[in-house]
Amino acid sequence: MKFTMKTAMVASVAALGLSVAACDSAAENQAEENIEEMEDARDAEVNEMEAAGEITDEQADAMDDQTDAMEESMEEEADDIDGVDPM
Repeated sequence: MKFTMKTAMVASVAALGLSVAACDSAAENQAEENIEEMEDARDAEVNEMEAAGEITDEQADAMDDQTDAMEESMEEEADDIDGVDPM
């Protein structure tokens, strides 16, 4: 079996990702799940509003950007649930 530097790097990154993911508490995981559900619901609502002609494509894009920013901010707060800075 040929062992290359690329293989070692991929394995290291994968191991790091698994170790960081394992650090999440149940409360943090639940919060992130709730955030994802909120984002999905809002995305569906925006899509319905756009399809019904209630908002323009540009307005839908702006609302999608706002949703993404809210999700990112809320996920950062969820990361702080355990009082541990992930990086």
